Amino acid sequence: MVNNYRISDLMTCTIADMLEDGETVFHGVSSQMPMVAMHLARHSHAPNLVHLNIPGGVNPESIKKASYSSAGADLVEAGESNFGLDEIFDLSMRGKLDVAFLGGVQFDRHGNINASVIGDYDKPKVRLPGGAGSAVLIPTAKKAIIWRTKHDPRTFLEKVDFVTTRGNLWKIITPLCVFVFQNGQLELDTIHPHTTIEEVQKQTGFPLVYDEVRYTKSPTRKQLQILQRIDPDDFRSAEM
Repeated sequence: MVNNYRISDLMTCTIADMLEDGETVFHGVSSQMPMVAMHLARHSHAPNLVHLNIPGGVNPESIKKASYSSAGADLVEAGESNFGLDEIFDLSMRGKLDVAFLGGVQFDRHGNINASVIGDYDKPKVRLPGGAGSAVLIPTAKKAIIWRTKHDPRTFLEKVDFVTTRGNLWKIITPLCVFVFQNGQLELDTIHPHTTIEEVQKQTGFPLVYDEVRYTKSPTRKQLQILQRIDPDDFRSAEM
């Protein structure tokens, strides 16, 4: 708990604040935090946001019964209509997908993302799931947002072990900060109120780039109240 909110609350509200009214936004599997953030945005400042998800539901009325994976048929059953995954890829490649939420395991200062292997590719220490849809969506969506619930030097390092995808990365949010990709590199956008620039640097495996230290906005009371109503089972904290 940080003040009257948790880090998962802060991250969810920060993600929601990144979304604009009228945008078309997609989340995939095991994406509970973005799923809740999208629902929060639709119940606050972005009522016309279009919520797309991997099982194919459009604007699910409720996520209270959403499966643990954020990819269950309940999101379709509670949706206004269906929009299949193949159509989402097509939508993105036509330049019509505003935001895609995607994951990764390693990130470097150049915006490269690794979701394939830890260690040597031919003899890896760990074999990861791979790029899946991210190899298509990160380069083609207008804005790709990464969320990661771990921030340490093994996650943010000078050079990733393998480049799964690169390209149209916009922001990465972690329990410590928000990075923005600009000028060909990851730059520090904001640090969260509970941390310090020294801690963020200690947990980052490359030198931080920033012009001044700016702080992430704390969740508002209204946002926290909405979260309690729309996410009573606390899906937003599933990865923490």
